[in-house]
Amino acid sequence: MKRHLHLFPFCILLLIPSVSHRSYSQILYDSLTVHKIRTGVDYMYDQEFSKASEIFSEVEKEYPGHPVNYLLKGIYAYWKNYPMLPATQARPDFENDLRKCIDLSSEEGYSGKYEAESLLTNVCARGLLLLFYSDNDLSMKVIPLATGTYKYVMRSFDFVSVFADFYYVTGMYNYYREAYPRLKPVYKPLASLFPPGDIARGLSELVKAAELSIFLKAESYSLLTYIYSGFENDFLKALLYSGTLLRKYPQNPYFKALHIKNLLIIGEFDQAENLIKSAGKRSGYAFFDAQLLIFNGILQEKKYKNYMLSEQLYEEGINAITFAGDFGNEYCGYAYLGLSRICDYKGDKVGKKTYRKKGEDLIDFKKITFDQIY
Repeated sequence: MKRHLHLFPFCILLLIPSVSHRSYSQILYDSLTVHKIRTGVDYMYDQEFSKASEIFSEVEKEYPGHPVNYLLKGIYAYWKNYPMLPATQARPDFENDLRKCIDLSSEEGYSGKYEAESLLTNVCARGLLLLFYSDNDLSMKVIPLATGTYKYVMRSFDFVSVFADFYYVTGMYNYYREAYPRLKPVYKPLASLFPPGDIARGLSELVKAAELSIFLKAESYSLLTYIYSGFENDFLKALLYSGTLLRKYPQNPYFKALHIKNLLIIGEFDQAENLIKSAGKRSGYAFFDAQLLIFNGILQEKKYKNYMLSEQLYEEGINAITFAGDFGNEYCGYAYLGLSRICDYKGDKVGKKTYRKKGEDLIDFKKITFDQIY
């Protein structure tokens, strides 16, 4: 998935529901309401959507017309319909709710009086929209929104002492500002137009967000997992963070997929196989089912040397994940790379080369190919 590489850091902001309040009111110190939102978000991430919906409805009744209500609706729609695709039926309401949140968060009566809270809701809604557009390579939507969001991200640096959640925003900027141009040198000229970051500081801030924030723990752990796997190639640390996510949200199939992937990368085949088996042949989540086919293909190839079954699983996985379009590119790439290796085992040089190119064109991190186990 390209989501994490481009705008995943903003996903963090989707947990910022710490900002629940009536129009032009502040409730961050209303411990009861904050607890409700935190509980609702935990339910949502653990796939208990009916429970989350009940709590979010209570908040809306207590604080009608407040931007946080639209933010919560957007977050809810994103995860209930994950992966959110351009053709997803819920997309129009999802976009409208988040843009309404942005508009309300920017109203002078609110933003002028409660700057920290309005900043959180504003950046949160913008970040989730950017995540959706980036997930699906909707670049014409990304560019104008990203341009307008930059100033809010920079403003976040002034509020890390107010809310620990802001460490996610600053950590994301500090890390990606330096790491992304290294991965994609073509962006170095563009990156030079922005203030420099600090990789070590960025990682430290993300750890603080994971440990100290109330609302951004899941996104912080997820981002740390992605960074340590893809950018840093520290696969044991990546596994540590994905394991934390899975323990906290055991019913979330997408966090489970993240952990299975990390297990396969380091050759922990038995643990990966147990998780694959526990999910069953059909989990009820189409995207996760497609991921499982590809993971099982890797398992059959690498652990059992069952190349015939592995080839079948890779092909089924590619077909199953097609519906996700650009969103599924990363996993589709892994399957093509697997087919390339199988062609090599068969002595099919043409097939090996053809599949290799298809796979490499679809993945961002060229070291994660499953050609070798770390």
